[in-house]
Amino acid sequence: MDRGHRETSSPITLLAILVGACVAVSIGGCGSPRASGPYSTQSAEARDPRKADELNARAADVIDRDPQQAEALLREALTADIYHGPAHNNLGTLYLAQGKLYEAASEFEWARKLLPGHPDPRMNLALTLESAGRTDEALATYETALEVYPQHLPSMQALARLRVRSGMTGDRTRELLQQVAFKSEDAQWRDWARVQLAKEDL
Repeated sequence: MDRGHRETSSPITLLAILVGACVAVSIGGCGSPRASGPYSTQSAEARDPRKADELNARAADVIDRDPQQAEALLREALTADIYHGPAHNNLGTLYLAQGKLYEAASEFEWARKLLPGHPDPRMNLALTLESAGRTDEALATYETALEVYPQHLPSMQALARLRVRSGMTGDRTRELLQQVAFKSEDAQWRDWARVQLAKEDL
């Protein structure tokens, strides 16, 4: 999980959970009715963005060691302001880590709409789709993350990994692998990309 999530306005990304392998769960098994807070329309007067931002920051501080408390804080944040994009995204990361793909996708959709210029909700939604085995949709959604932020390295890494895993070669895969090989600060990612580039047909 991205260790930069303690900034109050920063969404969390979950690329780390998929470095080795996708989360092996099915979206069909987590389509239970929503229980993630009172998501009703709020008037401008009823919203409290400052309180939501503070609660989101508190949740980010405890999300690694106490997910249950973090979830409660994020739900409270969204009760204060249903339109707080980072809180939706961060709640989605908790659901994704728990294998609750339906709930995670819903939260990332909220965050994607509320944070139109931020790649993280799109990348997290793509991770969710990938975990559900919806490869084509995941590939397309990773590409949308790069459309809003062309140099977003985590999205490049995730997209390159999924294209290689899906047997997709050609210029686009080669371009992504080159970016990862030369730009990643993680030696594991760099080595992986270089190995893939050295393989036949890449």
